[in-house]
Amino acid sequence: MIMHPWHEIASGEQVPEILNAIIEIPRGSVAKYEIDKASGLIKLDRVMFSAVHYPINYGFIPQTLGDDGDPLDILVLSQVATVPLCLVRCKVIGLMQMIDCGKLDDKIIAVALNDASVSHIEHIDDIPLHYKMELKNFFEDYKKLENKTVVVDEFQGRDAAFASIQHSIELYRQQFGK
Repeated sequence: MIMHPWHEIASGEQVPEILNAIIEIPRGSVAKYEIDKASGLIKLDRVMFSAVHYPINYGFIPQTLGDDGDPLDILVLSQVATVPLCLVRCKVIGLMQMIDCGKLDDKIIAVALNDASVSHIEHIDDIPLHYKMELKNFFEDYKKLENKTVVVDEFQGRDAAFASIQHSIELYRQQFGK
């Protein structure tokens, strides 16, 4: 029996500040992997249509539900590309809010606590401006060749991220009764 990473892994003991992330897509990938909601396996959603790669490890926070009907997304800064289904303990530093094809789609930004090269980072403002511009550019461009529109808002701090996480935990509880 396979443990379902969305439903059977805890969000963390210090949510919303410190939490668990399940990585779906490693930094540097051109493959868009995502959790199969029914089985809990990682499935290949698509190979990206554009000549870009994920600039950060991308995943979700277990036992959360975003406004888009998926687990709440998390972007995990680390010097290494992690493997799909890797459980990473993270410290939340901010939020990137976007509208993806007309739907609100929050992206929590965090640092991997077990990576000394980034674990000292406390706030979104500690991330170099150029790197934030790379993230914004990636998410605004990665669906253009699919004729889909993504709008990225300004980066927000920890308080906005904490509120988004708490909201997604409440939505999850309402939907799944946990």
